[in-house]
Amino acid sequence: MVRNISALLCTLTLVAVAHAESAAAPIPIKVVVVSMFEIGKPTGDAPGEYQFWVERQKLDHIYPFPLGEYDLRMNDQGLLGICTGGGTSNATASIMALGLDPRFDLSKAYWVIAGIAGGDPHDVSLGTAAWARHVVDGDLLYEIDAREIPAKWPYGLMPLGAKQPNGKSTGWTVDTIHFPLNAKLAEWAYAVTKDHPVADSPGIAAFRKRYAGYPNAQRPPFVTLGDNLSASTYWHGDKLNQWANDWMHLQAGNDSNFMMADMEDSGTLTALRRLSRIQRIDLNRVLVLRTASNYSMQPKGKAASWSTTAAYPEDGRPALEAAYQVGNQVVQKLINGWPVYRDKLPAQP
Repeated sequence: MVRNISALLCTLTLVAVAHAESAAAPIPIKVVVVSMFEIGKPTGDAPGEYQFWVERQKLDHIYPFPLGEYDLRMNDQGLLGICTGGGTSNATASIMALGLDPRFDLSKAYWVIAGIAGGDPHDVSLGTAAWARHVVDGDLLYEIDAREIPAKWPYGLMPLGAKQPNGKSTGWTVDTIHFPLNAKLAEWAYAVTKDHPVADSPGIAAFRKRYAGYPNAQRPPFVTLGDNLSASTYWHGDKLNQWANDWMHLQAGNDSNFMMADMEDSGTLTALRRLSRIQRIDLNRVLVLRTASNYSMQPKGKAASWSTTAAYPEDGRPALEAAYQVGNQVVQKLINGWPVYRDKLPAQP
């Protein structure tokens, strides 16, 4: 009897605690930093995209997050961090779970998606950071095997509902291929960070020398405006790099410019778009920053098969540092200017 009463009291206590937590006012969030992968633990070992934010911004308040890949972490300044897990499906699920989490008020939050990517050597060098005005999905398409591509086609990829590469869709398609971002906000972030000295290093300096004939690829790292192609397929090579540039223009218009290839952003944007429909988040407050850890195609004289699996110079550490260093410039600007930026976007007159 005593044991049963004790168990009942314990259950009632847990129910009361859970009810109190759910009834508490949600925590207002100023900025959400979205990272995509971590090598091991969020602290104390080899860093992925999450660890620098956790350690350097003292994201010491831990919120269990069973619907995600890692626990959520927050500091006293209103910065919330999430690591979604790699690939579009993980990103979609994790961001949707966060967006519906009743513990947080995300209605005024800015989202800074900051991670590494493959960079187009026509436009960027290793360690370069690019703020996007467009995110385009690179998985939602028709594909035929390379051995069966018609001789006049540049590649075997074409839009859903089209008859040939770069053709117009004349049949069915989906509406989660192109995600236009708030261009004025991206341009504001670029203006804040364009003069930030992105650190160079011996490893990336030596590797970029391979890219003779690509002036931007041989520059020290810099900050720019450039757009993202998001695909869970880790594509690579000269032919597919041409496809990526063509696909970006086809889906986002001629003012777009493919610079960074990643594996998550279309999933993150799909979730955020859905959440904006019920006013859980403000889609105008989303920023996407990607930094080049590797090139998306091979240098002259090398095969695509070599380049696909070539080790990232210095294990991608310069790009991880750039994602944090450049992204944090904007994060701190938003937090320090919160009395204004809570209700007025930085890019508004």
